[in-house]
Amino acid sequence: MTTQRTDTTTRTRSRRRAALVGACAVLLGAAAPVTASAAAAAPPRQDPLAWTTCAGTGLDPRQQCAALDVPMDYADPHGPSISIALSRIPSEKPSARRGTLLLIPGGPGGSSLGDPSGKGRKLPEEVREKYDLVGFAPRGLAPSTAVDCGLDHGDLATSRLRPWPAADGSIAGNLTDARRMAQACAKNGGELIRHLGTVNEARDIDRVRAALGEDELSAWGVSYGTYVGAVYNQLFPRRVDRMVLDSNDNPDPALVNRAWLGAHEQGVEDTFPDFAAWASRPGNPDRLAERAADVRPLFLRLAARLDRTPIPWPGANPEELNGNVLRQTMLDTFYSPSRYPDLARLMLAAQRGTVPPAPQGPPEAVLQNVAAVGAGTLCNDVAWPRSAAAYEKDVADSRAAYPLTAGMPRNAMLCAAWPYPPRQAPVRITGHGPSNVLLVQNERDVATPLSGALKLRSALGRRAVMVTVNSTGHDAYLANGNACGDETVSRFLTTGLRPAADVYCR
Repeated sequence: MTTQRTDTTTRTRSRRRAALVGACAVLLGAAAPVTASAAAAAPPRQDPLAWTTCAGTGLDPRQQCAALDVPMDYADPHGPSISIALSRIPSEKPSARRGTLLLIPGGPGGSSLGDPSGKGRKLPEEVREKYDLVGFAPRGLAPSTAVDCGLDHGDLATSRLRPWPAADGSIAGNLTDARRMAQACAKNGGELIRHLGTVNEARDIDRVRAALGEDELSAWGVSYGTYVGAVYNQLFPRRVDRMVLDSNDNPDPALVNRAWLGAHEQGVEDTFPDFAAWASRPGNPDRLAERAADVRPLFLRLAARLDRTPIPWPGANPEELNGNVLRQTMLDTFYSPSRYPDLARLMLAAQRGTVPPAPQGPPEAVLQNVAAVGAGTLCNDVAWPRSAAAYEKDVADSRAAYPLTAGMPRNAMLCAAWPYPPRQAPVRITGHGPSNVLLVQNERDVATPLSGALKLRSALGRRAVMVTVNSTGHDAYLANGNACGDETVSRFLTTGLRPAADVYCR
């Protein structure tokens, strides 16, 4: 495989800078081609981060935690501040250290606070020697300063947060839910919920960089984190060393989050044949059919039957197994082939008129927090349509073209009734800037399908090279990808060597 080196000259980096120097570094970064609002938000003097032992269990004993204050509103940098929780594991070989690898979580609503211990254990030794591994809980997500919408318990169901139309395709109930949930967020979310969003997360990341005393950051962004990473690289192009974007979102500035939700319909279509092959394999204890071709009609018939006659499911949310709960389970299951048995066993039980034990989710306080961060980010990043007729048409078109997802990806979630307009326009991702990005993408990904990843690849132009992996599942590097893709990413992080052109890892 032909490779090219991206900026492998060793640069002297201070590990901890005086506070004034750190502030000046950000001012210099703002002089690069960034937005005027980013330049105006140059951080004030920062005290050194106070690293302490992390709370919690199962963490690497080397992991340390700290907190960083950042402005709640970057248009008012001297106004109220919020706290961002950070974690790190220092480089395992200081003499080989290159800098910091920031682990950017997915979501929105995900945290990488435990990732230096979790993902850190999976990284090759040479990567762990090169970098301090740093994670964070994005603004709004505990233990950072947290938000909460105070939603009704029933509204915390995934099939309600990502709303599925009624069995007949009607969305009247979804629109009623959207108004109720948006009103709850406005009432209970406080001022912070208005300042959630991708651009502010990118600005927070640059505050983290300055507080760490780094001239540049390397980063590994996953899922929604690929969009955060792309926005950060667009706003602060001279502050990025090496960037890996893994399982990539469509960056369409006109749609943003709506494009990501809409992508599920194609993601399910891309992934279902792999599930069907597994579910029809001889010797599979959870086998659903003798032929792969029979699995899809079996699923559609079963979902339709559950639409008409749900099965009570005490302890679940909602407390019944209906067609939409089955469809949502399918979507959740397709994130990793290791979860295929979950869907197959639910289908087998439903065919018998029974249900398995109710799934145990996180505590309700955690669900409330994650739901609020997701809502604030999705709804603040871009203006959503308000017209019921527009959603009705989109849902009808989607149901006709993609029956497996029954119109959900184009439906009206609570953003359709969000009371706050976006505070800034979405960032347009372009090919202007250093060529230091490596995209890695599974060919079959239910959440971030290849079709959307190719749009990010196109937007980045000469700045990026893309590795497409012949594998199924969400999260490619060191998760659901393959050895070829993993080795390509590890080589880039360790040496700066990328393929000379886009490649396909069989």
